[in-house]
Order: sequence, then C-alpha cells, then structure tokens
Amino acid sequence: MPAALSSVASLSSPSTATSAAAARLLPAARATTPTLAVGLARSAAHIHVQQRAYHYDRDVYGYRTPRVPTAREYTPEELDNRNKNANLLRLVYAFRNHGHRLADLDPLNLTPQDPIPSLNPTRYGIKESGEVFPLAGILSIPEEGNPSVLRTEAPIEVIVEHLKNSYSGRLGFEFTHIPLSAERRWFSELVETYHSRKFSGDEKKYFASLLTRSEVFDHFMAKKFPQVKRYGLEGAESMMIALYTLFREASVANLQDVVLCMPHRGRLNLLTGMLNYPAANIFRKVKGQSELPDDLNVNADVLSHLAISTDINVGGPKPIHVSMLHNPSHLETANPVALGKARARQMHLYDSGTETDCWIGDRVMCLQLHGDAAFTGQGVVTETLGLSNLPHFTAGGSVHVIVNNQIGYTTPAMNARSTVYTSDVGKMINCPVIHVNADHPEDVAYAAAIAFEYRHKFRKDVILDLISYRRLGHNELDEPAYTQPLMYKKIRSLKTVPAKYEEKMVEEGVFASRDEVDGLRQYYFGELEKKLEESYTYKPEMEAFKGKWSKMRLPTEAVTKIDSGVAEDTLKEVGLASVQTVDGLKVHSRIARYHIENRVSKVNAGTKLDWATGEALAFGTLLQEGYNVRISGQDVGRGTFSQRHAMLVDGETERTIIPLNLLKSKNGVKPGKLEIANSHLSEYAVLAYEYGVSWETPNRLCIWEAQFGDFFNGAQIVIDTLISSGETKWLRQSGLVMLLPHGYDGAGPEHSSSHIERFLQLCDHPFDVKGHTDASVNPNMHVVNPTTPAQYFHVLRRQMVRDFRKPLIVMSPKILLRHPAATSDLADMAPGTTFLPVLPDPAFPTASAAAAVKRVIFVSGKLYYDLVKEREAQGKDADVALVRVEELSPFPTADLAAEVARFPNATEHVWVQEESQNQGAYSFVAPRLQQLVPGPLGYHGRAASAAPATGIGAVHKKEHEYVVKGAFAGL
Repeated sequence: MPAALSSVASLSSPSTATSAAAARLLPAARATTPTLAVGLARSAAHIHVQQRAYHYDRDVYGYRTPRVPTAREYTPEELDNRNKNANLLRLVYAFRNHGHRLADLDPLNLTPQDPIPSLNPTRYGIKESGEVFPLAGILSIPEEGNPSVLRTEAPIEVIVEHLKNSYSGRLGFEFTHIPLSAERRWFSELVETYHSRKFSGDEKKYFASLLTRSEVFDHFMAKKFPQVKRYGLEGAESMMIALYTLFREASVANLQDVVLCMPHRGRLNLLTGMLNYPAANIFRKVKGQSELPDDLNVNADVLSHLAISTDINVGGPKPIHVSMLHNPSHLETANPVALGKARARQMHLYDSGTETDCWIGDRVMCLQLHGDAAFTGQGVVTETLGLSNLPHFTAGGSVHVIVNNQIGYTTPAMNARSTVYTSDVGKMINCPVIHVNADHPEDVAYAAAIAFEYRHKFRKDVILDLISYRRLGHNELDEPAYTQPLMYKKIRSLKTVPAKYEEKMVEEGVFASRDEVDGLRQYYFGELEKKLEESYTYKPEMEAFKGKWSKMRLPTEAVTKIDSGVAEDTLKEVGLASVQTVDGLKVHSRIARYHIENRVSKVNAGTKLDWATGEALAFGTLLQEGYNVRISGQDVGRGTFSQRHAMLVDGETERTIIPLNLLKSKNGVKPGKLEIANSHLSEYAVLAYEYGVSWETPNRLCIWEAQFGDFFNGAQIVIDTLISSGETKWLRQSGLVMLLPHGYDGAGPEHSSSHIERFLQLCDHPFDVKGHTDASVNPNMHVVNPTTPAQYFHVLRRQMVRDFRKPLIVMSPKILLRHPAATSDLADMAPGTTFLPVLPDPAFPTASAAAAVKRVIFVSGKLYYDLVKEREAQGKDADVALVRVEELSPFPTADLAAEVARFPNATEHVWVQEESQNQGAYSFVAPRLQQLVPGPLGYHGRAASAAPATGIGAVHKKEHEYVVKGAFAGL
C-alpha cells in the first residue's frame, strides 16, 4: 500500500472511535457552543412523551406526531438588542434571505449574476466606518482561535465580511421560508459558526483519495471498455465526499443503517469506491455475463442498476450498514421505495424490542440521490416529498442530494424548469436547501455535514444541491457539443476536480510531492487490473435470502393450495375482538348498529359472514401468529365503501383505536400489530413506498388498496418495473398485496375496471399449459378474482404461511361486499381448508347430474352471481354449469382440466365476462383454456371498446342484460 494510503486507512477504521471527535467533520467541540447547546440533548421525559404519542392510545400503531423542536427562542435581552439595532438586523436578514444569489455556486460561471441592492449596508443607513455593533440575538461570529466562543460585538467591516463568508461564499443557503422561528435561528447559528472548522491533513488526504479513486475508475473503464455506457461521475466527483461525510456523520451519531437510492450517474463509482462491491463482478457484467449466480433462471438487470447491502467503516464507534437499493431506469421511482424501506427498518428495530427508547429516524436514515432534471420534472418527487412528514409514512427525515449537472440529457436548465433552482420543489415541505459549488470538495464536506446536523436535530428532510457539471455526454458515447457547444467548450477547458484538489494538497504539503499523488493513482489502477483479471474466473454469490429473509427460498413451483385454515374458536375470538371497544369510546350509532352488532351476531352464529369480516379474520389470525399487517391507501381505515371500519373513532373527541391491536398473547406468541395508514392522494409514490416496506421483512403483510381499481393507472411504472419484475431482475421478493375494487355496476369508465388484462399481460405463466405441470410453473405474480369471503381470507393468509413471497393482485369487490349470496361460514375457514383456484359448480354434486350438462361457462368474479340468478330464471339449472376461475395466474391448469372432465357430454365451452373483449381476462385465458376443452372455446361478453365502460346508464343496463341473458341463449 502506498504511504499516502496509510494515514487514509485510519480514518475508516473502527479502531479510531476514541479519536472520532478529532477526525469527525462535525467536531464535538462545537456542540458545546452556548448558542447551540440548548435543546440538543433529549431528556428521558421527552422520549417518553414522544413514544406515548407514537403509540397513540396504545392502539393506533405506527402513528407518529410531528417532532417538537427544542431550539431556543430569543431572551428579553436579545430582543431588546434587536430592537435597538434594527437596521443591522435588516442587513443580516437580507443576507440570510438573498445571500445565496451572490454566492459562487456555478463551477462553469455561465450565468451572470445581477447585483442585489438589499445586501448593501448603506441601504439601511449603515456606513462602513468602523462602527461597532453588539451582536446578541442578531448574528453569531466565533472568536478567532477559539471557535467555541462567540463574540459579543464586532465592527461593521467584520460583520459584513462574516456575512459574505457565511451566505455568499461557495455555499448558499435557503432556510428563511421555514415557518418556526426557533428552527430558523438554530439553522442560522449553525451556518454562521460552521465555516470556522478546519480539516486535518488526514481528512484532506482521504478526500483526495476518494476523488482520485473515482477518476481512476472512470479512466480505467474508458480504456478497457470504451464502448460501454457506464454513466461515470466525471465532473461531479465531489459526490463521493458528500456521501462519505453523510455516512461518517451518521455513524458517529450512532445510526445503524442508511437506506440509499440513486440514479445511474456515478453508481459504479460509489459501489466500487466506498461500498465494497466487487469490481470483478462489474467487469464480469461488462463482458456480457450475469451479476447473479449462473445456475439461477433469472433475467438480471443492466450495469447501471446494480446494488449492494454492506457494512462500511467510516470512523464511527462501529460500522454502519448501507443498503443501496436497485433502481429501474424510470428516474425517481426508487426514491419512495427507499423511504418505505427506511421507515420499515426503523419500525422493525422498535418491534424487535431492542430499541425501546428509539424514535423514528434515530437509527435509520434515508439518503436519496437525485438528478437535477428529474428532481424538477418527475411528479413522483413531489408525491414522495408529500409523504415525508405524514404520521404513517415519515422516516424521520431524508437527506436529498441533487447531483446537479445543470443539464438533463440535452435539455438545458432554462428549458427544464420554471424555477430558479432545481431544488425549489422541495420548499413545498419547508425544508432547508444548501447549495454548494461541487468544484470545491471541502466546501462539499461542510455542506453535507450541515445537512446531516439539521436532519438529525429536527428529523426533517433537507436538500443538498451539489452544483457540478457532466464532463462527458449523457453517456460516454454521446457528443454533448452538438447541442451545448458553449457549455462544453468551457467544460473541456477546465482541469478535473480530482486534479485540482490534488494540486492544492501538494501546495499545502498534505502530499509530500506530485510523485506521491501519482503513486496513489498507479496503485488504484493496478488494483483494478487485478480485479479485471479476477473477473475471468469470478463466481457471484447469492446475496438474497439472508438475515430476516433467511427462512425464505426461491421457489421453483407455484404453491396455490396450502392449509391456511384456523380453529373455529380462534376465529370467533378474533372476530369478536375486531369490533371490541374500550371504556368511554362513543362510536357512531350507525357503526354500532350495522357494523359492530351485526358482526357480533354473525360471528357468534358462525354463518353468513360478509367480506369485511373475512378480511378482519385474516388480519387478526395473522396478528395472533406474530405477523404484522399494514394496509395503506386513501380511506383504508373506513374503507372506500364504508365496509372495513378497522379503526373506530370517538364521535365527540375523535379518539381513535384499532380494535385488533387489543388482541392478547396466545400460546406464548406476542401478537403483531395492525397499521392503518391512510395516505395522501397519491398512487405512484404510495404504491412504491409500500413496495419498499415489503422489501424489509417477510413477516409483515403489506397491502395497498386503491379507492377504485383503475386508480392504479398513475402507478403503472411501479407495477411494470418493480412489482412484476423485481424478483427476476434482482432476486428481491415482495409479498405486496394490491386490492383493486373491480366490477361493472354502471359507475362509468374510471370506476368499473381494474384492468385485469394489464396484470395478466405481465404474468409469465407459460402459454403451453399442457407442456407444463402445475409443479413446474413459478409465475412472477398471483392474480385472483375471489367471490367469497372465505376465499379472500385464505388468499391473504396464504401470502404469509408460504416460505416464499410473491406479489398478489386482488380484484376486490364492490357489490359483493354486502351481497347476501357472497357470504361464508366459519367452517369454510377451519383447519384443513384452503384457497381454491377453481370453484366447482355446487349445482352438480354427482356424476349423473354433470352428465346432463350441455354448456360449460367459465366465469371470474361477481358476474357469477348474476349468471346463477339468470340460470334459475330461465330454468337452465340442469343444462349449464358455471365454473368459477378464482385464480388466473398461476393458470389453474389441473383444476380446470378436472372441471372439463366432469362434464363429458358438454358440447359448448364458453368464456363469459362483463369486461370488453379486448379487456378483462379473456386474452390471457383463451389460448390456455382452449388447450383443455374438446372443441372451440367460445366468447360471450361486451364487444371491444376503447373505454373500459360506458358512462350512460341506459346503455350500461342494456349491455348487462345482453351479457347475462345471452350467456344462456341457444339452449
């Protein structure tokens, strides 16, 4: 190892924990500064209050009220000084408000800056004449040589210079939009005292090593693989300094985990430069092989989507775990996933009992990286920001790092956004923004440390705008000068960031000579040469199914039938508990009568249980077995159709309880918790968020419910790139359940169909069903259209009792929620019962009865009940069999073949659906079912249509009559 690396290595060694205060970017000495010390320590009483609010009334699991900041207000003496020196205060406020507009932020200096008259002292009647001003309550200026002590007064020349250094240097701050004055004061004091911090030689040397390693990696890739699009970090190498600083600050602050998401640019640099990803595996991937073990039948993903979960040593008391998530090419999609996973990981620490005094964000930090064009342009960014402070979605503050190339592909900023800064979107949640010139690594380190300090103090989001440039095109094969000739003329005239910093370090004596720097570069290049040679024999390891996922497996077959029944006495106990109240809770009279009393009566009788009761029984029995359940979406507590009422609200005080969270331990098992997470009005970000929650642990049933089925449209990217393909691309399983209310009832084009055809199109069940047995099929998703509460009960429980996880798409009902025929008995959920992919027609219990059937109708969903009624009305009970296909993927080949065989004399086999012919399940079912029936498979239903349904009531009625009555025509 070169001598230059020996001191660098000590910075990232866990053995240096005792000297962390000396090496840390945020020095411990500054924490004792009088102006900052107040409120930094949280008392045991404060923790107790927070925890009590977190489990509001003990029963609203997961609810987190906003953190109350403890930064101090102004004293009477400070207020008096502010009044007496109001003109100076106005000048200080002007710099805090507008100083960033004169800051040296753009490394390219392409945009001229206009003068800011409000920053001129003479505007406020102040002359630069040596006048001395008292500073109490107005401005924080550290004493020279003793930065832990603040000056009590200063001449105007010193004041102005300090304001320029603080607010108009190479960092710019936007924080005066924060509503709380105490929070604004805390931030201003932090900024005004922070730049007095000096870095040690070892810190600077480590910064240089990070920059150099990144550049050497890019140069190595360009030399060895010139035709590969690697999306290198050239021009923004200081990102490595920012992330190192955030990791180090988090480690020193005793955080355990960082959940990281990022787009493609610089991803490989970070993976190899800091996150322990094997460079040999990257080279193997570049040469056309899989990054995953060769014996796995998976698709894998592209080079720029690689990820890792690893422990890194950054000088804190112990290593910190970093989970870099896989990302799809759809920019910003991974960000709500990271937010959900970060919260779920923190919740897991709390639920495991090892962190009883832990508050959201204390042990886990969400770190989100963005591109400048995507941060402004992608709507999911604002959807995700909108989740940041919501009680059931907050992760205790995210740090957002915008790697700002000042261009999006070939679109310049002036055409890419309508705001001054790309970060302006973030002001919607009142978070502070820190802009920094990325050509200056030490300033980047300051900025990152300030960002962490704010997040750690207030558990709120903060944005770090890393203003850099892209030395090459969008990828290395592009010629950017075609569209930005002036920008790239300037870029190509500049020395690289690592080269400039290396020269600076040689001048300062941090490096003894240029030879030492060159030796460092040669060493890194040589190490990559070794890894390239190793790549020819490198064998990737299976990284999935470890830790919390160690009991899961990669299935090779579809397990559709598994005993998911529960003892009837347990079902009764859970059913009654699902509507129990607490003393003094006054529920709405109609809920008491039609929901609570009705459920108690039906559960005690054990018969005619409705849909919501079946769901409550599934939730409650899973809780009793130690699983957690989380259901989110708009209006999920009550349910869109006022059917669920999983939360009960006091009519006078709005006190809220979750009855199922009152369940007691049974058989020594501590019950899990049900989290009812009513979300904001978003589908894209919330569905992606829940996908992230489902990634954290297999022991939580995660459910997202749409208000109406086709509302998932806004989240189609999540379904295409994550839910349907995450396992085959990344070996990351998810048991996420999507509940999509579906059914044609005259509600019009956007409230009728959940577009089952789209999900089935994404399913990879083979077309050749006769050439595959059920045991040889392992489809990527399960898609069901259940027609009884028992079926729904079993399919939810099946999600958890299997030893693998698959996404489950449920075409959930609307009319069937209260349909008198769509009920189940407790016996249907007892031990030995299971979900049935196909439900036989109960009208033909014997072979002789089945022999008389002339037409077999295959149907899925609520239409079955309309057909039963019509069959009876037409007197066709002996002629027509109605076979319900409850599960469409995996396609139930064996069960359907058995049903076809039950009716040997049938001459017609017809698929009947209420959806249009170009929609619904027909296009998926027809080529498969045709292989199982003796003659041609017929179709009966609505004709092909551009819209899912008509918006004209009379037309709907006519179409419905055609579908129902026509199914029996010709007999």
